[in-house]
Amino acid sequence: MKNHQNTISETCSISGHGLHTGVTTKITFKPAPSNTGLCFIRTDLEGKPKIKAHLSNFFETKRSTLLKKGNASIQTTEHVLAAAKGLDLDNLYIEIDGPEVPILDGSSIQFLQILKKAGISKQNSAKKVFKITSPHHFIDKNTGSEYFIEPHERLAIEVNIDYKSKTLKKSGAKLESMSNFESEIADSRTFVFLKEILPLLDNNLIKGGSLDCAIVFSEEEVNHKELLKLAEIFGDKYKYNNHNGILNNTTLKYDNEPARHKLLDVIGDLALLNCNIQGRLVINKPGHKSNIAFAKKLNELMKKSIPIYNPNQPAVKDIHQIMEMLPHRPPFLLIDKIMDLDETSVVGVKNVTINEDFFKGHFPGEAVMPGVLQVEAMAQTGGILILNTVEDPENYLTYFMKIDKVKFKQKVVPGDTLVFSCELMSPIRRGICHMFGKAYVGEKLVMEAELMAQIKKVK
Repeated sequence: MKNHQNTISETCSISGHGLHTGVTTKITFKPAPSNTGLCFIRTDLEGKPKIKAHLSNFFETKRSTLLKKGNASIQTTEHVLAAAKGLDLDNLYIEIDGPEVPILDGSSIQFLQILKKAGISKQNSAKKVFKITSPHHFIDKNTGSEYFIEPHERLAIEVNIDYKSKTLKKSGAKLESMSNFESEIADSRTFVFLKEILPLLDNNLIKGGSLDCAIVFSEEEVNHKELLKLAEIFGDKYKYNNHNGILNNTTLKYDNEPARHKLLDVIGDLALLNCNIQGRLVINKPGHKSNIAFAKKLNELMKKSIPIYNPNQPAVKDIHQIMEMLPHRPPFLLIDKIMDLDETSVVGVKNVTINEDFFKGHFPGEAVMPGVLQVEAMAQTGGILILNTVEDPENYLTYFMKIDKVKFKQKVVPGDTLVFSCELMSPIRRGICHMFGKAYVGEKLVMEAELMAQIKKVK
């Protein structure tokens, strides 16, 4: 896997109607800076709110994946997110003037083609990679879906489906490398059973459905009365193909096209992890709800993983950018770099040297970094996390509200590089940030603490 982040080179647009809402929308893709992630922007709403493609903004799955932040939401995100991941894009603004991503032909291919035409630009920041280091098995008890993941040199995915259907046969699909997404997966269309259509309509879904954007499988012979009813609903001239049980004039692009589309959905849903997974994944019976449940399990594993500091990796924020956000200055500015930063977590670095002022009086015969300053350095790292939520962080101050469950595991001495990892314990509300932090030297945990802080605007 190439280790640099990517965005597109030029702005591009595409329009179409939503599968579930039926609303016609226009999407405009724009280049985004490093570490932005894949970010939707509702241009039709006041303030043009941003909704990052992240698990923290996941809202629900009803035959699609819906994201929501505040009062703004965006539906059916999986196909466009899969296209972005298929092109190895890390950062992208996805401006949209309505509530739902266009369904187009029911696959990712048109999104992928327009993004590819816009060109891919290499960025300086390193990719966020989650490397699977041991096998894991997850079963969604609500759906019976199974997920197996194990170490592998790159992301490889296999899915298996079995609907116990006479027309949609048991099948599987594999993707050995994301470089093959365009040629093997991207043009595989979504599908539905005929018997599901009326219940979906009753649930206020598939208002924009038609035979142009989905494969419709039928278990039984369709009588003339049913065809007229469907034609009345969708305005289509439905025809039933007795040969393969598909309710239109098309044939499958691949014998296993439904399985390939399920694999496409997996890629789109796992994009909410906001990182690149390195591992081999095998799934039996995937679905949006289970995909998100599995993504949350992976997210828990990521949180437990030890952040390894690579000095050759460009910082997300260097010391100058940190000083633009934090009011602290030497000798009380206690972090040197921010290496990772998203909506729920932050990783900061402190290089401990014998030149620190506090070593002059704190155990001068045996230099040990004071524990209280380790806590302060962790708090400054967390301060970056909370200040990153406001447009003008330089106009805010961060105040401690609580320090709890502090544990010191090992001495920190000159020559050590402290790596702080802070994760939100609950969403940030009213400027209050509740987080749990861990400090490492190499792979050794040296300190941990639960912190609560609040930002207030400077009068």
